Amino acid sequence: MVIFWVAVLAMSILLYVLLDGFDLGVGILFGTTSGEEKRRPMVSAVAPIWDGNETWLVSAGVVLWGAFPLAYATLISAFYLPVLLMLAGLILRGVAFEFRSKALRMRWVWDAGFAGGSLVAAFMQGLMVGALVEGLPMAGARYTGGEFGWLSPFSVLCGIGLCLGYSLLGACWLVRKCEAEVRDAAYRLIPYLSVALLAFLIIVFSYALAQDLPVMTRWLDRPSLFVFPVAAALAAVTLAASVRFRQDALPFPMVALIFVAAFCTLAISFWPYMIPFAITIDDAAAPHSSLAFMFWGAGLFVFPLMLLYTAINYFVFRGKISSTAEHY
Repeated sequence: MVIFWVAVLAMSILLYVLLDGFDLGVGILFGTTSGEEKRRPMVSAVAPIWDGNETWLVSAGVVLWGAFPLAYATLISAFYLPVLLMLAGLILRGVAFEFRSKALRMRWVWDAGFAGGSLVAAFMQGLMVGALVEGLPMAGARYTGGEFGWLSPFSVLCGIGLCLGYSLLGACWLVRKCEAEVRDAAYRLIPYLSVALLAFLIIVFSYALAQDLPVMTRWLDRPSLFVFPVAAALAAVTLAASVRFRQDALPFPMVALIFVAAFCTLAISFWPYMIPFAITIDDAAAPHSSLAFMFWGAGLFVFPLMLLYTAINYFVFRGKISSTAEHY
């Protein structure tokens, strides 16, 4: 049961990062784009799917709360402010997404809310991941860092890095879904975002080596982890070729593969800890009876139905959107 719920949690987080990641990225890029004729196709590219993408964040939170209550309580205690800001950003962008099409004179307010909410949500997610990689102040299984124990130059750097990564995902999604000027603008952005993300990875890796972070020791002790950076490098080469030859279908899955490689590297380097390097998966797990009870409901029905719904949603809304259509 424990392994099953770890797998469900990992799958929920990964799907959220990939799916909501690209529409957060589109929101960030939306803020750098001027002109309604360009902004409308960007909104239409994520309109049918953005709220379904965020369902996976709810799934991850529910699984963490029900299956790993100690980890849930510790993480919420540590990240109370970042979680509140992330949720505020997600709520703001959701409201702005629906209101901007109705507004006439005040549309700029909702446009700013859509872009700003996307940026805040993405930054807070990266900041929390960075704090976990660096290590939270813990005394046994108890968080001792206070209100700002998560705040450090490394966590802020990771927040910026995830914004760049999401923006790259968003640009590749626009290439996949849009045509004409919006697609061409996204193609022009991809090389710059890719170089910026590579620079971020080099800086983070150098910082981790200089600070002798525990996660670096695990990478060196587990050489098999380096298969994921190799896979990411091959995906980056394919990404560059697809951009050069304007193959619209390839950039997005290649960047998604880079994200999968990064996620797998972190997940395996943290194993068997739920909160590195203080609370193990077994320590955080709920009693077996609770895990089994959840399995017969959420495990057998809710999670598979969410997967099915997501697959159907993306199948129905496949293909490119019209650059002149006001709605999807």
